[in-house]
Amino acid sequence: MDWDDLRVFLAVARAESLSRAGKVLRRDAATVGRRVAKLEGDLGQPLFTKSPQGYALTEAGSRLLSHAERAEQAVLSGADELTGQSGQLSGQVRIGATDGCASYILPQVCTAIQKEHPELELQIVALPRVINLSKREADMAITVSPPQAGRITVQKVTDYHLHLAAAREYLDRAPPLTSLDDLHAHPIVGYIQDMIFYPELDFLTGMGIEKVALASNLVSVQLGMVRQGGGIGVTHDFILPFAPNLRRVLTDEVSVTRSFYLIRHEGDARVERFTRVAEELTRGIRDEVARLEAMA
Repeated sequence: MDWDDLRVFLAVARAESLSRAGKVLRRDAATVGRRVAKLEGDLGQPLFTKSPQGYALTEAGSRLLSHAERAEQAVLSGADELTGQSGQLSGQVRIGATDGCASYILPQVCTAIQKEHPELELQIVALPRVINLSKREADMAITVSPPQAGRITVQKVTDYHLHLAAAREYLDRAPPLTSLDDLHAHPIVGYIQDMIFYPELDFLTGMGIEKVALASNLVSVQLGMVRQGGGIGVTHDFILPFAPNLRRVLTDEVSVTRSFYLIRHEGDARVERFTRVAEELTRGIRDEVARLEAMA
């Protein structure tokens, strides 16, 4: 069994599809299928159960998965050791994040990191749901809700703050707004309730607000609605510098604090590229949140 066989196996195990694995490997699905069949023949047992829904690991496949992941980490670690003698990082690192962090924090932070390491390729994956590290949707992720299970490490990065905000033009023509009770006379902008994947993002339930006039699963879309005078929404303080026509309201009655966490594969601590990017990413996010919040 060679490393290339394991690479194919890992890609299919994570993608649960020959075609999706082929895209990752840059090979056609038929070639990937032949490699899987050959590996199964060499081992004398099936590694996947095939169905119209895709490829699912058998018990033997599940046992091989942990060994294949350790081999992958050893290869990555060895490559980093050979190429990292100059102190410069190279290779690809994919970072998953909630859309608020991905849109308003990571562009500045990742650009600064890449300028320091020109051979480094940083990719930002913005998803309005939980990033699946076990399927290598990302090498590391910034989340607002630390996972409680899995072979991962969790590190708190920083707190951030949110307040109610509205467009100044909206407030000039809107009904009075002096207390939480007054919110019922205003249209509210927020998340689509059944598409909130993190309980930490369910801001409005605690305020007793059940009806949302304008909703989206994306922070950037909610911000656009508020900026257009669509109503009042819970807005990140670090986003306010990007929306100068917004003004915070009811700050004495509503102030929300949440946290960003960095999650990583447990075994990636041995890969210098991932470890150093994680260190610079953590420091950069902490500094950028503080800088933007000070401008709010």
